[in-house]
Amino acid sequence: MSTPDHSLPVILYVDDEAGARKYFQRALEGQATVLPAASVDEAKAQLERHAAGIDVLVTDQRMPGANGNALLFHAWERHPHIVRILTTAYSEQEQTVEAINQGRIHRYLPKPWDIAVLRLEMTQAVELARLRRRHDRLLSEKLALRRRDIVASRIGMLYALCFAGATEGLALDAYLSGALCAGVKPQPEWLLGDYPELLSSEAFRTAAFARAVRAQLAALDGRRDAVERAPVLLAEAVGATFQVAEGGGVFGEPALLAEFLECPPDHAVSPRHAFWLAMLLWLARHETTLRLTASPDGVAIRLVRTQAAPTRADLAGWIARF
Repeated sequence: MSTPDHSLPVILYVDDEAGARKYFQRALEGQATVLPAASVDEAKAQLERHAAGIDVLVTDQRMPGANGNALLFHAWERHPHIVRILTTAYSEQEQTVEAINQGRIHRYLPKPWDIAVLRLEMTQAVELARLRRRHDRLLSEKLALRRRDIVASRIGMLYALCFAGATEGLALDAYLSGALCAGVKPQPEWLLGDYPELLSSEAFRTAAFARAVRAQLAALDGRRDAVERAPVLLAEAVGATFQVAEGGGVFGEPALLAEFLECPPDHAVSPRHAFWLAMLLWLARHETTLRLTASPDGVAIRLVRTQAAPTRADLAGWIARF
């Protein structure tokens, strides 16, 4: 086989008849690189290896082992960017209608083909595939920008909350260290919502979080515990997912530390997470903070003396890390 021209679009053609595969390749010579497959299983293997570079999938319907519909469903489910086309010399009306109704195919091409029509159909299918790729890329870029905006805004809100707790932002480093250890991965679905509505929901969620933190902080102040008991207090509030150790402990559920930064606006911040920030504020008032590090068992914490309050440059650095 000659070396494929990587400047051409790539079409995966599936047919158990060797003659049909050769005819399809000749018909599209110079227009596309054709990857032939003789069965559904062989086509799935091709998709596994080359899906990112395949623009169009054309499959015969009636083949030994499994029919074209099964392959179309597989591609639709796992590789939705690929334009899918069904072709057959048989009258498979029921299966064709089913594939169309379920959105699994772009076009149905009956055999035998008219070469001019086939080439035109493939040109249109490739153009659609390229439009899909461009749309997906632009959407991904938009989501990445919106994600950064939302996370940066939430970090700014946290800084304001720390100041409201009369700690001059001293708790912020510990909080963001914990979130970074846990990993912050806002899901794209809620980022796609109406932006003004998203910002409105953000404001209400932050206000509710601030009220919960204020109540938890007041309760901690009222207990008059020594700061050395902070790990024990965390275990009482968080539950069995936090294991106390000498001078600190381990969070076995790291996601708890990223809840405010990660979850969608309609997800109320849990009392456990509100206690976590309240604990950091309470410690900061006593010139103490927590050093957090990732560990095989989760996120480890250790009581240490507070450092200097974060500067504007420090805050910008934190935002860049997320």
